[in-house]
Amino acid sequence: MKKVYAFLATGFEETEAICTIDILRRAGMDVVIISIYNEKTVVGAHNISIIADKTIDEIDPNDADLLFLPGGIPGTPNLESCEKLMRILDNHIKQNKFVAAICAAPTILGKRGFLDNKNAACYPGYENDMGKALCKNSPAIVDGLFITGRGMGVTTDFALLIVKTLIGESLANELFQNCICK
Repeated sequence: MKKVYAFLATGFEETEAICTIDILRRAGMDVVIISIYNEKTVVGAHNISIIADKTIDEIDPNDADLLFLPGGIPGTPNLESCEKLMRILDNHIKQNKFVAAICAAPTILGKRGFLDNKNAACYPGYENDMGKALCKNSPAIVDGLFITGRGMGVTTDFALLIVKTLIGESLANELFQNCICK
């Protein structure tokens, strides 16, 4: 079973976080919601509170197959200002493991040089914060270890691309078929 660590910071984009976590859990992934703080309750950009499964100090960063960073303002800058998370992210990538980021959160990867010369998506207007990434106007893109998405409106596409990348196209298609109205 694939393990995903979903990191939340104050001001995270609720739809991006909750929808992605839901779809990944439906795919059978072990998704652990992580607060970057010493407390488990994290308040999103639209005042929706989520109780995380664990705090950042309670995890073994090496256990995750994928790190997930939802966007949101001020969620993205709050994630980026967490030095422990940035160390976890750097080490995770050195281990050739996947990272998924959506909306403004891909800028964290771009500023650190991880997306240099890679195709990537981000929230429109944040392209200048993506370093040397090759920004595309696509709902979601995978390039190497990095899965990036444009924003809240394409969260389902983003989450299904994670499923396709980590588990396979068949399950992603099955989940898509189960999600559309018949």
